[in-house]
Amino acid sequence: MNTLLKMLSWLYGIGVGLRNMLFDMGILESRSYDIPIISLGNITAGGTGKTPHAEYLIRLLSPHYRVAVLSRGYRRRSKGYVLATADTPIDQIGDEPWQMKHKFPEVYVAVDANRRRGIDRLMTDEATRDVQVILLDDAYQHRYVKPSLNILLVDNNRLITNDHLLPAGFLREPVSGKVRADMMIVTKCPAQLTPIGYQIAEHALEPRPYQDLFYSTMQYGDLTPVFAQTPPRALTTLADQHILLIAGIASPLQMGYDLRPYCPDIKLLAYPDHHYFSPKDVEQINDVFATLPQPRLAITTEKDVARLLVTPGLNEELRQQLHQLPIEARLLRDDKTFNLKILTHVHENSKIRSMA
Repeated sequence: MNTLLKMLSWLYGIGVGLRNMLFDMGILESRSYDIPIISLGNITAGGTGKTPHAEYLIRLLSPHYRVAVLSRGYRRRSKGYVLATADTPIDQIGDEPWQMKHKFPEVYVAVDANRRRGIDRLMTDEATRDVQVILLDDAYQHRYVKPSLNILLVDNNRLITNDHLLPAGFLREPVSGKVRADMMIVTKCPAQLTPIGYQIAEHALEPRPYQDLFYSTMQYGDLTPVFAQTPPRALTTLADQHILLIAGIASPLQMGYDLRPYCPDIKLLAYPDHHYFSPKDVEQINDVFATLPQPRLAITTEKDVARLLVTPGLNEELRQQLHQLPIEARLLRDDKTFNLKILTHVHENSKIRSMA
């Protein structure tokens, strides 16, 4: 089996390499735009923290610019271009765009698998033509668009230099693809990353002179009730609780590991990333929660809440005890430098559009 996977990875690598070569030679066209377009993406399949970092950029830019987020809307049940509103159902745009639209209602959020068409619609439609900067979510391999700034996210717990191409590993393309990045962010670092930790990541990634390298950690907020009208509660109040953790994300084990210092008794129900909960799943969730001793609490992610809100069948006790755990990206060590570089880039590229 291992030999077969490596052979399939080799064939996959040939296909990806040929595609990248066609873009590099100009046979396949990468289109530029006269508006700041910041791409956030990765080389590995899932789990590098794209949504928290996109939200970091929204918080940084939205006080100064009209921001739009363009995503393909993974696992949505619609086609073509969709501009999200406060009332757009989750199945029409996907869980992550739904989450961002509800957290940042003033930001334009749109989905389109054809990123060129999505950008054109955002820039020309009457409802969104005042957009000043576009964030492309998960678009590192979408080379038909040439972003003005390309940010590559790399999981500190799974550095790309220690991985293999799909399907033997998790790499979407060879590690050499990192040369297209203007910035690299090593994500999910310990909050107190040691000097040797910085050195290990830098030595592994070997950034080019034109590439900035930054580091970030994930920071949890207070637990917020999903259905009940009760105040948020700090993680430090969980010591005596018995927790059911419901997670349909790429890295559910890491979340459980992060919560254990606050509560030693955690039961994890893990589902595939972007999972839509079936009646059978709901029955399992209800049954497992009922087996936990009192006092008990259910915790889920912000992304899963988007799907659980439209999932019928959760029993009343579970609904009253269900909380979401907010997560934010926090830059380590060089956050002011990172913020300044982003703001300067958008300012300079906005001037180009004004001149045009």
